[in-house]
Amino acid sequence: MKPFRFGVNVWGAASRAEWMSKARRVEALGYATLTVPDHLGEFFSPMPALMSAAEATTRLRVGTNVLNNDLRHPVLVAREAATVDRLTDGRLQLGLGAGHTKSEYDEAGLPYDAGALRVERLAEAVTIIKALLEGGAVTFAGRHYRVTGHRLHPPPVQQPHPPILIGGNGPALLSLAAKEADLVGLSGITFREGGTKADVSRMDGHRRG
Repeated sequence: MKPFRFGVNVWGAASRAEWMSKARRVEALGYATLTVPDHLGEFFSPMPALMSAAEATTRLRVGTNVLNNDLRHPVLVAREAATVDRLTDGRLQLGLGAGHTKSEYDEAGLPYDAGALRVERLAEAVTIIKALLEGGAVTFAGRHYRVTGHRLHPPPVQQPHPPILIGGNGPALLSLAAKEADLVGLSGITFREGGTKADVSRMDGHRRG
């Protein structure tokens, strides 16, 4: 049986000193993981923030909670994850999600597709990311992504790959998480109307029709 662990999701800070102080505080309080969300608002960009948090601490694991798949190509995600894992001596936890906030897609000039399509795209991305992190040249041809003979350098420290968390809600996404992820992020929240309305009906244990 694996030990029960606790983590903290931290959004940002006013300065480098404050951010590093927060990371040290999280570690001193005994938390196992510091994670950073991925939004285009008033948040730190996840990967640089994780590197700074790891630099400020000695054993604290760092992770994304969770990267919006539609903001990054999976090859780039895999390359950044491998480098962060290498430079943190194997402390990365890679959280991935399908994205849910329409306003962010509008700001970035990206189409906001139906949830099923976003999850389908995430499923392809997870396949590519895991294959790249596990080593070897990867060739993939799917509906949404194509990769031809790409190989990562440097490889991650953690083998076969850093722990992968898939977070969100809904049957399709949770089915993907059960099949492909090492960790499942159970938000219990369904974001409707382009991410502007949070439906928390699944969190109270009652079925609502």
